[in-house]
Amino acid sequence: MFNYFLTITVFFPAITALFLLIFNDKKRIVQISISSSIITFILTLFLFISYDRDLGGMQFIDYFQWINSINIKSSYLLGIDGFSAPLVLLTGLLSMVAFMSSWRMKLRVKEYFIWLLLLETSVLGVFTSLDLLLFFIFFEFELIPMYMLIGIWGSGRKEYSAIKFVIFTLAGGAFMLIAILSLFASDSVSTLAMVSISEINLIGIPDLIAGKELIIPASIIFLFFFIAFAVKLPLWPLHNWLPDAHTDAPTAVSIMLAGVLLKMAGYGLFRINLGFFQETQGFTIFDVSGLLALLGTISIIYGAIITLRQTDLKRLIAFSSISHMGYVLLGFAAITSSTTYSLYSLNGSAMQMFTHGTITGLSFLTVGLIYDRTHTRDINKLGSLAKKMPIIALFFVISGLASLGLPGFSGFVSEIMIFLGTYKIYPVYTIISAFGVVLAAGYILWMVQRSMFGTNNLDKDDSTYDYKDLKDGNFYDILPAVIITIPIIIIGIMPSIFITFFNMGIKEILR
Repeated sequence: MFNYFLTITVFFPAITALFLLIFNDKKRIVQISISSSIITFILTLFLFISYDRDLGGMQFIDYFQWINSINIKSSYLLGIDGFSAPLVLLTGLLSMVAFMSSWRMKLRVKEYFIWLLLLETSVLGVFTSLDLLLFFIFFEFELIPMYMLIGIWGSGRKEYSAIKFVIFTLAGGAFMLIAILSLFASDSVSTLAMVSISEINLIGIPDLIAGKELIIPASIIFLFFFIAFAVKLPLWPLHNWLPDAHTDAPTAVSIMLAGVLLKMAGYGLFRINLGFFQETQGFTIFDVSGLLALLGTISIIYGAIITLRQTDLKRLIAFSSISHMGYVLLGFAAITSSTTYSLYSLNGSAMQMFTHGTITGLSFLTVGLIYDRTHTRDINKLGSLAKKMPIIALFFVISGLASLGLPGFSGFVSEIMIFLGTYKIYPVYTIISAFGVVLAAGYILWMVQRSMFGTNNLDKDDSTYDYKDLKDGNFYDILPAVIITIPIIIIGIMPSIFITFFNMGIKEILR
């Protein structure tokens, strides 16, 4: 009964986008788009709940051959395992929140929701693709809707930020394409399947290249894949596009960008860099794990220090994402022969991807609500907002406390798992990285105190920022905030729900 259920889930938003072409009524378009996002979330939730944890492995597989030449075989191959199922659910959740936050959209409404729906399909495609060529197509397609959404509906230097995002990401995509072509050139690779699936007698790339010398050195192919994902994650020093894209993007796009688009890179690191390069001749990922840990530590501390200097709410959260994504790489890098500690850190890294998605999604959602009412994101021009907007302030504080890793929230779970796993392997890097938590507490508490509870420093005669008539969020504003807060609290209290999934998937990736 589940044949092509995963395909329906992935392409349902795109089908809705085509359906919107026949409508012109703005209210109807908004209703259909939000309804579509709710249905897609229900589908992703069904996939997550229905995944058989006792069976494990790849499930809900959709497969047919689409390229079958002498040299290469590429397939339409979709599936989910314990590693990808939570990320598919995250995409459905944050997409629904992004659509709900766009209910006020008035400018070119039809085009806006069409591009947002296509963006959702592309991200779902990345997390479910098991063929390398198909993965690349979905990975690069998201550039088009992102460029349009930032360039048309953004603010500030929106065209500049959109073009900068495209240039950086296209450059990273070029490295990935070269890496794929390098695999094409190898006699050892006759398929682009990213995993082996016994049910359809399919042998994946990792099994084909295990223990074999590639024509192009495995180290070069690994590096090119890594650069592509480092740009998207993003890691220092390839992070420069992120603050501008976040600052000038509309609220819904910032939610999607921080919540799921960055996680596409983390998914690629696990599925490809870790999955492919464990047994290759002449080079394995274990040879560079120390260098990866160093790079992750630099990103954590650099991102936190730069964040301390920000006065724009969006830029502050954007730079904090650089620091928090550094934790993903730090946990990812702790790969040794000690399976126990590696699983701790790798599970923590995977959890960080999920928890950061929900936390930053809530952060950008509340910042958008604040900006809609005050028309500024400058912390120096904000103050005492909690008195006027107590409900919005409550969710803003929750996102801040979760971001700094307060126990009881999801951020604490992922960070403590990373530290527990990496300390036995890289104690110096772990201690230095732990200082990033202290810096995070500094910039988060400073931001919350100044904007929510501090005094307004503006001259009283400045009517541009008159906060006397501010209104709190209504039902349609608060509902998405409540929805996205639920997993932040649930994971903080019962993290085993998601750890079980990630642990299954990571054990299968660890050959």
